[in-house]
Amino acid sequence: MSEQDGAQLLKMIGDGNERAMADFYRLYEKRLHRFIFIKLNDFHEASDILNETFLEVWRSAKKFEGRSKVSTWLFGIAYYKTMDRLRKNKPVLIDEDNFPEIVDETPNAMACMLNDEQGHQVKHCLETLKDAHRSVMELAFFEDMAYSDIAKIVDCPENTVKTRMFHAKQAMKHCLQGLMRGRL
Repeated sequence: MSEQDGAQLLKMIGDGNERAMADFYRLYEKRLHRFIFIKLNDFHEASDILNETFLEVWRSAKKFEGRSKVSTWLFGIAYYKTMDRLRKNKPVLIDEDNFPEIVDETPNAMACMLNDEQGHQVKHCLETLKDAHRSVMELAFFEDMAYSDIAKIVDCPENTVKTRMFHAKQAMKHCLQGLMRGRL
């Protein structure tokens, strides 16, 4: 199914069509659950957030105006629900205002690292990133989203997404180099 199919399903969901909701759920469930689980590292918590997200879709489908992709809108809902859960469980210590504005235009540079041998190292290093950095990296590399879509999801300017990506890549590079040298 395409984004257009998702938009048609949302329109039908907005009209109260339960079958369309079931189809929409099947269309996005796995990707969305993986996205949430990576952030929470708890299957049951991720399932709860997934259900809350789809409940919000049921309630808000009529409000979707098509100003963004359906997946961007949906991942935005999941992102905020996940961040709310994380805030309740631990304090967020991120101050993005102290980072210089640095533009990085290469979101696919890390894709080549995701193979069987290095997958566990990459996963380990992703888990060490600050939430804001991990979020942009996951959306760019695992969900193949453009910086403009990521900016809408995390509700920040596109240049902030680029800055976060730059810092995330630097942290990943440092972590992976340390693992390869056997320091960690």
